[in-house]
Amino acid sequence: MTDEELILKSRRGDKHAQEEILNKYSNLVHAIAARFFLHGGENEDLVQEGMVGLYSAINGFEEGGANFSSYAYACIRNAVLDAIKKSLGAKNAALNDFVPIVEIGEEISPVSPEDEVIRRENRREFLQKISKILSSTEFKAIVMHLDGMSVAEISAALGKPQKSVSNALARAKTKLEKLYRKED
Repeated sequence: MTDEELILKSRRGDKHAQEEILNKYSNLVHAIAARFFLHGGENEDLVQEGMVGLYSAINGFEEGGANFSSYAYACIRNAVLDAIKKSLGAKNAALNDFVPIVEIGEEISPVSPEDEVIRRENRREFLQKISKILSSTEFKAIVMHLDGMSVAEISAALGKPQKSVSNALARAKTKLEKLYRKED
């Protein structure tokens, strides 16, 4: 049964379908949560937030856009990041002391709301463009790779062998290089 079929059944009250989709994506939730640190909290707190994001993805998914796995990835990641941002608020200042919480390789910098909207729109356009030339596995793997996940993390999230993920990334990179050579 496809993800979309499971989602429709879940929305109609089929608890088995909901449980199946939650189980299918639990590795992805754990992989995303493992990449972040919540000062004053535990990794399991981020996993819980990621599961809330997955529930949100199930309820908010609309057919005709991106595939569900890509949508779920974004919802889960956003839920985890939102939890981290909330923990940084004045209300939690005593917990945070002065330890910055950043994603590996990123720095926190003040970004205007307009810049953030433009960044998200550019990313959405880029993802739409590449989704048309990449296979489903290539697309999922390259998006997760661009978000900083390792081959091992992507492998766990997709439930595929690391060699398959490495090959999918190589094929995706080749296709993207060809695409951007044409545009130059």
